[in-house]
Amino acid sequence: MTIQPNSLEARDKAYHLHSYTNARALERDGALVIERGEGIYVYDNAGKQYVEGMAGLWSVGVGFGESRLVEAAAKQMAKLPYYHTFTARTHSPSVELAEKLIQMAPVPMSKAYFTNSGSEANDTAMKIVWYRSNALGKPDKKKIISRTKGYHGVTIASASLTGLPNNHRSFDLPLARVLHTSCPHYRAFKTEGETEAQFVERCAKDLEDLILKEGPDTVAAFIGEPVMGAGGVIVPPAGYWEAIQKVLKKYDVLFIADEVICGFGRTGEMFGTTTFDLQPDMITLSKQISSSYQPISALLINEAVYQPLADESAKIGTFGHGVTAAGHPVAAAVALENIRIIEERDLVGNVRTLSPRFLARLKAIGENPLVIETRGVGLIGAFELAPREGFAAGQLGPKLFSHLMEEGVISRAIGDSMAFCPPMIITQEQVDDMFDKVERGLDKFARELTA
Repeated sequence: MTIQPNSLEARDKAYHLHSYTNARALERDGALVIERGEGIYVYDNAGKQYVEGMAGLWSVGVGFGESRLVEAAAKQMAKLPYYHTFTARTHSPSVELAEKLIQMAPVPMSKAYFTNSGSEANDTAMKIVWYRSNALGKPDKKKIISRTKGYHGVTIASASLTGLPNNHRSFDLPLARVLHTSCPHYRAFKTEGETEAQFVERCAKDLEDLILKEGPDTVAAFIGEPVMGAGGVIVPPAGYWEAIQKVLKKYDVLFIADEVICGFGRTGEMFGTTTFDLQPDMITLSKQISSSYQPISALLINEAVYQPLADESAKIGTFGHGVTAAGHPVAAAVALENIRIIEERDLVGNVRTLSPRFLARLKAIGENPLVIETRGVGLIGAFELAPREGFAAGQLGPKLFSHLMEEGVISRAIGDSMAFCPPMIITQEQVDDMFDKVERGLDKFARELTA
């Protein structure tokens, strides 16, 4: 990519620090500039069209350019562009969204608390876990268990929960009180001759052994995504969540379901909690709650969490937590309209209808000799490239990513896994077109490797 002096690309290189990017490589190569989006497609500043195979960041469920969301934002902006929810203040969009989320929650929940991102929602969940333990007179019950390869955000606290090394390296993380247990990726972590059922049993035992090692009176909560997203689209084996929840119940450990990626239809149910029969005490939501047209997230808590919190706030005189834009009226209005669109257009039903085709095309890619495994559920999936002599782990994925971009598909290279999570409005013809392009890119990559 040739960058002209004073171009947008040049100014970006000069002034902009990017997330999840090699800063020196960005100085050299510059960034892709996306100018507009329509449906499942985005277009760069040269006019090239791409299938947005990741729905942005797992998040643009209703697609790009949805006029109803633009209108909802404009209408609310004109009426009340901002107000807060501090010190017993409120406004109708936040009230209506809280009511809607509690009504549609997959398990009984008591209250909704709003923040701006999944990271902040999980950060708040951690604080509430600690606040609740103090309220219950259990000051030592503060440790929170996450999982290797789990992803829960990038704030100091939520990045500690995240079980990915590059979220910890050079940041002096994770924090104390955060522990990690086994990742439920059967192919990657099974022992020789271990069946899937035995692997599940071992994962549950690993969790129980960790709780016993630390002391059950010190372990307050466990957090997990129904399906791991940024860890590589890891779908848990049959029986995994049943076994894990049995251990949590045995030792009085709260369960936080991180639905930031799975929520609002991605797995073929409105929530991954339903897909995998979970019974969480807290649920974190973001991304598809507004299709990322506005930054907003929510933490749902049940009565067992809320009542001690309320008592402690009365004792102290306040619940001393909050962010300026919590429950922002424009973001809440957009989220409400986004949920209406998901329901009215039955986009969850569309996910269920298209999932067999999506997963079949993904499975077919698994027949390619470069591929070691495919994984997926609903409209979220990944294929993983087999290790190859001459390449370190994590080097193949970014190279294939470039080939897919040339073919007009935006995927995400997670190490050597290529992830896909298209907008939920996608059609069968568009699913086929996306995977046709992926197969062409993979074939070109294969020829490059064997040249």
